[in-house]
Amino acid sequence: PLCLKAADWVVPTYRGGGVYFARGMLMRYALLYWAGDDRGARFPDASNDMIFSIPVGTHLTQVAGLAWGEKFKGKGGVALTYCGDGTSSKGDLHEALTFAGQFKLPAIYIIENNGWAISVPRSRQAASQTLAQKAWGYGVPGLQVDGNDALAVYKATADAVARARRGEGATLLELETYRMSHHTTADDAARYRCAAEVAAWKKKDPIERLRKFLTAKKLWDDKKEKNL
Repeated sequence: PLCLKAADWVVPTYRGGGVYFARGMLMRYALLYWAGDDRGARFPDASNDMIFSIPVGTHLTQVAGLAWGEKFKGKGGVALTYCGDGTSSKGDLHEALTFAGQFKLPAIYIIENNGWAISVPRSRQAASQTLAQKAWGYGVPGLQVDGNDALAVYKATADAVARARRGEGATLLELETYRMSHHTTADDAARYRCAAEVAAWKKKDPIERLRKFLTAKKLWDDKKEKNL
């Protein structure tokens, strides 16, 4: 979302609260919404954000529609959205990509591939070598990115946004990351994955990586950490 203008459209998933906060939404409204109060669906006046939907994937075709509307306006607006690796197997994404490719829509689709759709591993999710390569079948460029590298994600997203603004159409990004904890409080991930796998991914923690990078560049220190 840091690559976008306020007038661009963003539709996160229900686990994507950080996207809203990056767009200026106040945390108290998010808490209100999750407490069952619709007054929590309050976004900054300048932001074109839409509230998430709980059914997975239903928002993907809506984003194609938002991008189509922006294309009709002809002012360079884009629409960006997210989904998980499990959702990428649903028909919603493929219908959205069909329109996005055919009509060169200014849409960015980001697959957050965390390796697990509840207890289903990525290897059982799709026979293709990557999820990104699926996009090419619809005439949409697909790119696989290290999702634990904040700078790489920013660069790939910024390039996709710039491409959309130039009228060159949609982009699909697959961000490879990992779900460190259980899927939900009712889940026991130890039943279907080993501790060694989790330990290996913990070493790739994106927050720690960014902290080390900023510290090495003398842009971060213990005082700033404490203040944050």
